Amino acid sequence: MTSPPAPTIDVLLNAVPDHPQTVLAHLARHPHLAGAQDSHGYSLLHAAASYSHPALLRALVQTYSVSPDLVDEDGETPLFVCEAVDIARCLVEELGATVAWRNKEGQTAEERLSEDADFIPVAAYLRQVMARAGALSDAGAAAHTESERGAGDALHHPPPLPNGIKINMGTVGEEEVMEDAPDPEFRRRIEELAAREDFQGEEGQRQLRELVTEAVTGLSAGQQGREVRRRVE
Repeated sequence: MTSPPAPTIDVLLNAVPDHPQTVLAHLARHPHLAGAQDSHGYSLLHAAASYSHPALLRALVQTYSVSPDLVDEDGETPLFVCEAVDIARCLVEELGATVAWRNKEGQTAEERLSEDADFIPVAAYLRQVMARAGALSDAGAAAHTESERGAGDALHHPPPLPNGIKINMGTVGEEEVMEDAPDPEFRRRIEELAAREDFQGEEGQRQLRELVTEAVTGLSAGQQGREVRRRVE
C-alpha cells in the first residue's frame, strides 16, 4: 500500500490557525516541509508566531532546526508578525530570535509593530529587551574594568550566560536607550558586585549570572509564567 503524497506548504499553512497538531503530525512524516516557504516567503514559523502556537514554534526550531530568523519576501522574520507578548518572549528568550533584525525597509520588529495600536504591547516588550541588552553591555564593560584593576595585565572574560538565555545584540540608537533607560539600581548592584574581592570567585560569578538573567528577562529568580492568546487577523 503506497503512502499518501506529501501535503504542499500551502495546505500546511492553511492548517496552522486551527489545527497546529495536524501540522506537527504531517511534519513527523515529511520533515523537509518544516522550513518550506510559499511564493511570498511565508513559512510555518511565521504562521505559528502570527497565530500564537508556541508548541509548533518550539518544534520547528528545536526539533527541525528551522532558523528563528527565517525571512519572507519583505525581509521580515517571525518576530515581525507577533501579536502576543508571550510569543515574542518565546522567540527571543527561548529560541534566539534576533531583536535588532531589520526588514527591507530598514525597520526592526519593534518599529514595525509600533505602527499598529494592536501590537503596542509587543513593541514595548521588544524595546525593553533592546534597552536591557544595551545596559548589560555597559555593565559587562564596567565589571571587566573593575576586575582588571586587581589582576594586573590578566585578561578576564565575562561569565557565560545562564542556560536558556541568549542575547542577539544589535545597534540601539541614543533616543531609544534614553526612552527606556536601564534601572539605576541595576547598574549600582552590578558595579558593587564587580568591586568585591570575590568577584572572580564561584559565589561572585553566580551572583553576576543571576543579575544577567534578571537584566535580560526582567524576572528575578523564581518568577515565571506565560499566557498564550491567539492572534486574529
